[in-house]
Amino acid sequence: MGHLRIGGNVEKVDGRELSYKDFVERYMKPNLPVVLTGLMDGWSSCADWVTPDGLPNLPFFPSNFAQSIVQVADCGKKEFTDQKRIEMTVKEYIDHWLGIANENCVSCLDSNKNSCSLLYLKDWHFVKEYPEYVAYTTPAFFIDDWLNQYLDSHFMHRNSDSDGAKNDVNCADYKFVYMGPKGTWTPLHADVFRSYSWSANVCGKKLWHLLPPSQSHLVFDRNLKNSVYDAYDKVSDVQFPDFKKTIWLECIQERNEIIFVPSGWYHQVCNLEDTISINHNWFNAHNLAWVWNLLLKDYHEAKEYIEDIREISDDFEGLCQRNLAANTGMNFYDFFSMIKRFTLANSIQLSRLKYERNAFAKSTDKHEQLVYNLLSIQAVALSMKSVDAFTKENLKNKFVENHLAEILLEPEFIKLSMSLNQTYGMENEALEQNYQSKTETSCLDSGNMGFLQDYSEFNVCCPEDLVKLVDHAISDHSSICNVCNLSLLSDASDLGSKLFEIHIV
Repeated sequence: MGHLRIGGNVEKVDGRELSYKDFVERYMKPNLPVVLTGLMDGWSSCADWVTPDGLPNLPFFPSNFAQSIVQVADCGKKEFTDQKRIEMTVKEYIDHWLGIANENCVSCLDSNKNSCSLLYLKDWHFVKEYPEYVAYTTPAFFIDDWLNQYLDSHFMHRNSDSDGAKNDVNCADYKFVYMGPKGTWTPLHADVFRSYSWSANVCGKKLWHLLPPSQSHLVFDRNLKNSVYDAYDKVSDVQFPDFKKTIWLECIQERNEIIFVPSGWYHQVCNLEDTISINHNWFNAHNLAWVWNLLLKDYHEAKEYIEDIREISDDFEGLCQRNLAANTGMNFYDFFSMIKRFTLANSIQLSRLKYERNAFAKSTDKHEQLVYNLLSIQAVALSMKSVDAFTKENLKNKFVENHLAEILLEPEFIKLSMSLNQTYGMENEALEQNYQSKTETSCLDSGNMGFLQDYSEFNVCCPEDLVKLVDHAISDHSSICNVCNLSLLSDASDLGSKLFEIHIV
């Protein structure tokens, strides 16, 4: 790895001395990585999964989770653009780990490392599988997590051919446990959906190399199709002529440290010691534009790949969307369905704050966050207006929930709205009681939901409808926007460009 040019180190900060607002302003909004310390005290995983001398407590896992089926990456074998994956039980994996001779394997920093097939357990959906075992508490900096909040109550992708629960495109959540011996590693990549990620080292030590998004094009070949697999290996100047121009940030992540990886940062990770980590992928209003931009890019690639069958396809756009979902994990319709629900959920919270006595005086930050969330969604919706998927012709055969009233009464949406309540610290006992009793009045509170009553029969079947809905929701709160220094722009395209400038540049 001596050929990598290191331009600096990732900043380390004591998370106990950092406010949420500081975290947003210093790292989340400018899209910069940081390592946070002091945030893992009291985690069960830090006690149960670690021996007194700081090593992985490997016998604990087969004793408690032996029959779980997990994905394991063979670090010595490449398959397509990733390491070869196999399935085994946790017991089988731990038995394999205990049986290997680490001293016979070269370092994951060595260009000859592929001669040794170390196995790395990845993407274990531990929280979904064992919800009663509270291994950790998500730090406050990362709880505004639209991706996992949505998946707690909804399937990301559905189609008419298969049930959502059985659809291979769907992912249960993006909350994972990783564990592997010294020398295991993860190839160069940018995270799924161009999401944020956070990774907490329960034990062990990791070496990270991160590349800013402004340099991401340098890891691709001349056609911008294939990217470098292993940044530590000898990279071909012929295939990747610009890779030598890259300048990296470096980080050694110690035990009980959490790294925040922003959107679009390519990174490669090597376990310098036997390591166990907890990892989340997530997005929210601050990086929603990154998610949409990736979908748009992947859509154009999927479309180009099958362009030669356009004339003989009865539903060419539908085929493009099915391929996009298969390749990326969701398509335009899935994404639209999700942001529509977050528009409603954020609007509900905004409306409730308006009607709560003295809420405005006490909750300026909440108002500002909710308005910002809605403006970010609107900026993305403005970009979505021009895509073929939402023309009348392409929508006529697609199932898109039209009436807001139908969505508002969904138990899944009520659960999502409750989760958003908790995220922004807005307690609403009535909402929880109504959800538990599944009454139809849970979200349609006549005293608080004036703007929703206006739209109870409103069709929201395309991005243009969503733009109008956000306009209506925020126009009822112009005084909030003024106090929060968030201006409502009369020119919608100007609004979109300003927010995309914040997210992308």
